[in-house]
Amino acid sequence: MYLKLKDEPQDNFLVWENVLLVQADTPHQAEERAVARAREDEGDSNCTLTYDDKPATWVFAGLRKVLSVAHRADSLGSGDEVTYSEFLLQDLDSIQKFARGDDLEVRYVE
Repeated sequence: MYLKLKDEPQDNFLVWENVLLVQADTPHQAEERAVARAREDEGDSNCTLTYDDKPATWVFAGLRKVLSVAHRADSLGSGDEVTYSEFLLQDLDSIQKFARGDDLEVRYVE
């Protein structure tokens, strides 16, 4: 999702990578359900959403990936894996920076 100003050009965009949990029988069905769910978050909150005091709206940018997650019982609970992301980092120093939350360039692995 990205935040788009309604009435003027932008130099940069606020972007959110949301992680959604959907139940589906196939990857295709999961994709359809995820996109439908994400699109529910589009909009301008009945014309009340602003960014830097300017009218704005959330826009669905696309679905980056669909993953299967593992859980231990019929329903999700404590200790179950919900999602994960894979990154390529250059060295141990980068791993330590990543773990601390320092600024760092990362490469997503698809």
